[in-house]
Amino acid sequence: MHTVAVLALDHVVAADMATPIEAFGRARLADGRRPYRIMVCAATPQVAGDAFTLIAPHGLDVLREAGTIVVPGCSEQAPPPASEVLDALRAAAAAGTRIASICAGAFTLAAAGLLDGLGATTHWMAADRLARLFPRVDVRPDVLYVDNGQILTSAGAAAGLDLCLHIIRRDFGSAVAADTARLSVTPLEREGGQAQFILHAQPPVPQGSLLEPVLSWIEDNLAHEVTLAEMAMRGGMSQRTFSRRFREQTGTTPLQWLLRARVRRAQLLLETTDHGVERIAAQAGFGSATAFRERFKRVVGVTPQSYRSSFRTNAP
Repeated sequence: MHTVAVLALDHVVAADMATPIEAFGRARLADGRRPYRIMVCAATPQVAGDAFTLIAPHGLDVLREAGTIVVPGCSEQAPPPASEVLDALRAAAAAGTRIASICAGAFTLAAAGLLDGLGATTHWMAADRLARLFPRVDVRPDVLYVDNGQILTSAGAAAGLDLCLHIIRRDFGSAVAADTARLSVTPLEREGGQAQFILHAQPPVPQGSLLEPVLSWIEDNLAHEVTLAEMAMRGGMSQRTFSRRFREQTGTTPLQWLLRARVRRAQLLLETTDHGVERIAAQAGFGSATAFRERFKRVVGVTPQSYRSSFRTNAP
């Protein structure tokens, strides 16, 4: 039987904590046997969660016997991981133990140095902070999970379930993983990555900037062709100067900003209207339905139809 140790830290998120317990606990082999033994552990007997208090039946010593360690995420109010926790994770990694994180659990792995030089993900809202605090980590905010072999990371709690199913499939095959997915009422594989959940809001522009009226004009004219030359003219600059100042103030290029603005407009239309793809393509300024589908999928990670199926609301 494979031992999975779920490590609880102060201010652990309930959903992140429950995900590996539920997923590995539901797994069954063809003969009905449980392939995993789950052991909840912590540095202290009692751990304060977001809205609960958790009594951990095991200490950090169980990390030495685990085949897999899962580190759930903690809220932003959580203190830095204790040195004994980081030391235990480093020792487990050195011994070859598989270590996975859910959501903000990636910050704990990064603090232990286990993500240095590796690709990793976390919740898209925390991705920039992870990259800023740990520059040696190759942060990938648009995927559901990253499998580096021994070290694995996932995005939010739902993506943590995707990762657990992936691990089960690695360990015992697709049939066991598919049965676990059915019991969890979730697909074994979801279309697209985390990019479809990201709100593609535009970078803020300093108040009073010369760019403010230009960007307002772009927003009002997304349905029309907008060129770099027109943007620069509206800003009263040469194209070269405009492009340089645009990047300085927004962190991106004018054309990249324009694409994100069009994608966001399309997202809102897909979420709140019944307009067809051709009409949305025209309203968002993509020129054609084919160009719209290609660029939307490149940025968001799924097709417009799939996005609408997931995020359609009844809002007027």
